[in-house]
Amino acid sequence: MTAPAVPSAPSVPCAPCVTVNGDQVPLDGVAAHTTTLDWLRDRGLTGAKEGCAEGECGACSVLVARPGVETETEWTAVNACLVPVAALDGQEVVTSEGLGTSSDLHPVQQELAVRGGSQCGYCTPGFVCSLAAEFYRAGRVSTGDEVSSGSTADEHHCGVDMHALSGNLCRCTGYRPIRDAAYALGAPADDDTFAARRQAPPPAPRPTRLAVDGAEYVRPATLAETLALLTERPEAQVVAGSTDWGVEVNIRGRRAPLVVAVDRLPELRELRIEDDVIELGAALTLTEIERRLDGRVPLLAELFPQFASRLIRNSATIGGNIGTASPIGDAPPALLALDAEVVLASPRGERVLPLADYFTGYRETVRAADELIRSVRIPLPLAPLVAFHKIAKRRFDDISSVAVGFALEVADGTVTRARIGLGGVAATPIRAVATEDALVGRPWTEESVRRAAAVLATEGTPMDDHRASASYRSAMLGQSLLRLFWSRQARGHCVQTPKKQEVSA
Repeated sequence: MTAPAVPSAPSVPCAPCVTVNGDQVPLDGVAAHTTTLDWLRDRGLTGAKEGCAEGECGACSVLVARPGVETETEWTAVNACLVPVAALDGQEVVTSEGLGTSSDLHPVQQELAVRGGSQCGYCTPGFVCSLAAEFYRAGRVSTGDEVSSGSTADEHHCGVDMHALSGNLCRCTGYRPIRDAAYALGAPADDDTFAARRQAPPPAPRPTRLAVDGAEYVRPATLAETLALLTERPEAQVVAGSTDWGVEVNIRGRRAPLVVAVDRLPELRELRIEDDVIELGAALTLTEIERRLDGRVPLLAELFPQFASRLIRNSATIGGNIGTASPIGDAPPALLALDAEVVLASPRGERVLPLADYFTGYRETVRAADELIRSVRIPLPLAPLVAFHKIAKRRFDDISSVAVGFALEVADGTVTRARIGLGGVAATPIRAVATEDALVGRPWTEESVRRAAAVLATEGTPMDDHRASASYRSAMLGQSLLRLFWSRQARGHCVQTPKKQEVSA
């Protein structure tokens, strides 16, 4: 397959501009809060659609060339409705129009067409881009099996992770033909230019400043420059993946006189693994952390598939999820259970504090206006008995009614250490300290767990809202601990404390 218009790594781009389907397009006169979706559609690229304007439906999905884990570049699917186009200054974007043409369909487009994966077509370009990102994922293993037109593909997975489509919704086609199309994909052809593009590095982040009609979008080059700007302009809105701020802009019409982007700061994008700590850069996306850790932190490995959708995880950062201080953010309960610390950087230096001390009230924290979350530290060794329970109306891609992170150590049948993080039951994410005390020093038996579960049901200050009642939330807290006990007993898991090297390797 010969892809249209996208060469190898582009030449030095104009400033400011975005490379779209191989062509450099200037950002002259673009307002700071213009979304990538609106900007693309204004230029006639109407494949991407607005369905929800908050990252729930995936109709706006496009591809962006991002730093890869297994290859220099990865084609990453993101929600164009949430990403400010200014955030893509100097970057490469591919839309559904750029993947193929009516006379030369991309393999993803071809399979969706022949297997009936498109009906009204509104959502189809978003499915195409999300599935194309999975098609080019370096870790995907193709069996080479082909599925004839009109047949099903239950046994022909070809290494496809269907969670790649978890953020894409279709109201009329039904998901079976879309799944069949995904399972029918083989490996990219030898002459596929999008596949070849992965071997060259992505465009390097560069400083950006857009100022139109009194509003500015600024991407500083370094952490020091960012902190100096925040000191000068404490009213600035700091953004990373824009998965939260983008909703505010679209749904609530929020505007800020100054938006400061920190998602590409190199000082915030390091992942360090030592004998006694794992340090996660605050600007790393959840997808990057998931793939780079590759299961090293089992509690986070349980969290990631339940955190929104792959489209959101491709943009959302670990620092952003903490920084918004939402009581229903999914990462804080797991990180609280892991005894995580946050590293705050300012012009005065750095300070490190337990995550449990970071939140002070509803969407309020101890972070000063001139501070940034630089990283999150997880101490080692890790507790061997862990779980992340998320109670929500949908199994995936939903907001928590209650979220619980468990990290326990059991030695000789007795609980020797317990950390439990809770979300959705108070104005902030909290530690279930009373329940921890009720567990430590007691035998790991159903009787002791039931007593501790009764305590857990009283933790926090749950409230009635449209997601769940206070009584339901309390009941789910208690059931969560019992579920942990029963599930581990049923699996026959050993919960003895392992040797240090077993958890820090």
